[in-house]
Amino acid sequence: MKVFLLAMSLFLLVSCSKKDDLGKVEDIPGLGGDTWAKGPLDRWLYDTLTIPYNIAVKYKWDQFEFELNKTLVPPREEKVIPVMSAIKKVWMNTYIAEAGDLFFRRYCPKFFILSGSASWNENGTITLGTAEGGRKVVLYLVNDFMTKDMPGYKPSDSANVKQMFHVIEHEFGHILHQTVMYPVEFKRVTAGLYTANWNNISDMAAHQDGYVTPYAMSGYDDDFVEMISTMLVEGRAGFDKIVNSIPPGFSINGTSQAEAIARLRKKESIVVSYFQTVWHIDFYSLQSRTRKEINKLLY
Repeated sequence: MKVFLLAMSLFLLVSCSKKDDLGKVEDIPGLGGDTWAKGPLDRWLYDTLTIPYNIAVKYKWDQFEFELNKTLVPPREEKVIPVMSAIKKVWMNTYIAEAGDLFFRRYCPKFFILSGSASWNENGTITLGTAEGGRKVVLYLVNDFMTKDMPGYKPSDSANVKQMFHVIEHEFGHILHQTVMYPVEFKRVTAGLYTANWNNISDMAAHQDGYVTPYAMSGYDDDFVEMISTMLVEGRAGFDKIVNSIPPGFSINGTSQAEAIARLRKKESIVVSYFQTVWHIDFYSLQSRTRKEINKLLY
């Protein structure tokens, strides 16, 4: 036994002291050393987004840009230009038209990371987008992006496209309110009904308590930006449809139909006033422009 242990000790000593040739670390794929020849896609992104707006788009796969415990797939390259072109038309151009080029350059996120698939969470929900520090936006489900001018498009594909725009408007809304906070009165409109259990609440149940989406019930800030994103993506008629769909009676929390409608209208007025007072943006004009561009892509 002593001989065996001595032999093992010598083996380990030799093994640990021996230098293994791992090659050049900078050549390990995904660590930043891998390169590729830039093509038309890279030139389009550079000319369309980087030069005029200092926005970079990362579509080449890098797992370290995402949560390491998630199973994701890279975006398909043929989806990158349609996605970013649509984002430019629906989000960028409309804000620039209403607020000016300087406003957009100052507050827009500067780095977009693209994932082909959704990011599933342990509670059964999916993350469709995230933002970090107002400068980096991660977009998921890029591979499911389909508009009416793309082969194989079906009307049902419009939901995925609208959801992507919803994510962008939501995250940009966070950037705006983190720069200048919305009025404190917004927090009092549906105080006491916010919940971490929002993912188990239906759309209609949320509406019946005065929330535009179930996710809006997760907290004040998300309530505010969900109002912004829903109003912009659905348009004025779409938002009115949500409000008018609330049935007579009471919610499970005892909110009446009239009270739920009043709450949503109050939130709407605060959002509109916030955009006008703080950013000098006519929200209804922005809303009209945004919905018009979405309609061009989908209908």
